[in-house]
Amino acid sequence: MTDSAQAKAHPDTETKKTSTPGKAGGGAPAERGRTTIADGVVEKIAGLAARDVVGVHAMGSGLSRTFGAVRDRVPGGKPSVTRGVKAEVGEVQTALDLEIVVDYGVSIADVARAVRENVVTAVERMTGLEVVEVNIAVSDVKLPEDEEEEPEPRLQ
Repeated sequence: MTDSAQAKAHPDTETKKTSTPGKAGGGAPAERGRTTIADGVVEKIAGLAARDVVGVHAMGSGLSRTFGAVRDRVPGGKPSVTRGVKAEVGEVQTALDLEIVVDYGVSIADVARAVRENVVTAVERMTGLEVVEVNIAVSDVKLPEDEEEEPEPRLQ
C-alpha cells in the first residue's frame, strides 16, 4: 500500500520518513535522541511559579507545612519548593495539582487564575511540555491575626 493510500485508509495515522538519504545519522543533530523530564523538575518549576503570585501565602496542607517547618530548621535542611505540588509528566504533556494557602482579603478566583497562568507559562516555556490542566485546591486562608505556625524548638 502506498503512503497516500495508507493515509486515506487510516486518517489518524501519520506517515513519516525517518531517515534522510545522504546524511550520516539521519536528521538534524537537534532531532537525534530524546529528552525526558522528571516529575520533580516540573514540580519545582510549578512551585516557584505559584509562589510568585501575590496572594499566595504558602503551599501545601497544614500538616505538610508543619513538617516542612521542622525540616527547614534542621541544620543542612533546605526548604521544599515542591511542597503542595504534584505533577504527572508524559512524553509531551503534563498535568499539575497544587495545594495553596491564600492571604485573607484576596479574591480566591483571581489568585487561582493568576497561579494557573504563571504556572502554565513557566512550565511550558522551560520544558516545552504542554500543560493540559492545573488543578488548584485552596486548603486554608491566612488570617492577619494568625501567628506563623512554628513548632517549639527542641534544643535551646
